[in-house]
Amino acid sequence: MPRKILHVDMDAFYASVEQRDDPALRGRPVAVGGTGGRGVVAAASYEARPFGVRSAMPMAHARRLCPDLVMVRPRFDAYKAVSEEVRAVFARYTDLVEPLSLDEAYLDVSDPLEGPASGTLIAQAIRAEIRETTGLPASAGVSFGKFLAKTASGLAKPDGLRVITPADAPAVIAALAVEDFHGVGPATARRLRALGIETGADLRARSEAELRAALGKTGGWLARVVRCEDDRPVRPHRVRKSVGVERTFRRDERGAEALTARLGPVAEELARRLARHGLAGKTVTLKLKSAAFEITQRSATLLAPVATEADLLGVGVALLHRPAPPAVPCRLIGLTVSGLVPAEAGRQLAFPFAVPDVDVGPWAADAPDVAA
Repeated sequence: MPRKILHVDMDAFYASVEQRDDPALRGRPVAVGGTGGRGVVAAASYEARPFGVRSAMPMAHARRLCPDLVMVRPRFDAYKAVSEEVRAVFARYTDLVEPLSLDEAYLDVSDPLEGPASGTLIAQAIRAEIRETTGLPASAGVSFGKFLAKTASGLAKPDGLRVITPADAPAVIAALAVEDFHGVGPATARRLRALGIETGADLRARSEAELRAALGKTGGWLARVVRCEDDRPVRPHRVRKSVGVERTFRRDERGAEALTARLGPVAEELARRLARHGLAGKTVTLKLKSAAFEITQRSATLLAPVATEADLLGVGVALLHRPAPPAVPCRLIGLTVSGLVPAEAGRQLAFPFAVPDVDVGPWAADAPDVAA
């Protein structure tokens, strides 16, 4: 019996909340995010999108694309409150809810707590209840696996519902452009197109061995989902894999002294977040983005987990100098901790110390893609 998996995604979530709460913003192109010279778009309303405004875009570029763009600073407390209302709706129908972020989640409604046995009817009921409770639109996808459910909700946007049945799935997947596969970013899409692979049909024509040879783990993932092989369960309590903080500078910074100064507040905030979650981690990754938007990442795996501000800053500075601080100006710096364990497993490191296993990536146009 096929499972009934839903993917529910709030439409232009941050921007929709702002338009709901401020009637003057309704019908206007809105971008939520940093409004300074180095601000980045966190969410764009559907009125802004025809101009090419997208999330993760520099706000200054968004303003050039759309001179009438209304810029709004984010209100995360408001978004979290709405997210909790939405999750309360989910909880009425199933205990199997896997949140992906504040505005989207997977639900397994194969055996619902209430409502009809039909996944489609449950999705309709959830969307209607979200609208009634929050005043906001949500799109939903229904299918027999997580990949197809998420694909369906993307095809349903905005404010729609799409069902992909086992009979429909091969044709839907075959027609997808490679960029539309969840987990395929710009770098992987370019590699696929260089191989002559532009659609799901092209992917399906290649063997798993061939795709793995070209793309590693991502290639294996694509080989499976393109053949509708996705039995991943909906996990109500997702294990956090990493905690990270990054900051974009108001002006480009260059050199060890300037970048070290920028690392301090990043390490402080990262230590605060780790403490909030009661976590420490063994792998620390330094992320740098050049003024030309090229990204490099340097990582170190330590003998003992770290969580304190001093340890995080120490490892970050060590990575900054392995092999050397970037020669080019930088616009962003970040630290991420992975290999997470409960905080009580961590300990204060004795400085100075050597950073082992440093992996220094080249400056590249895109950060590594990660398959879901």
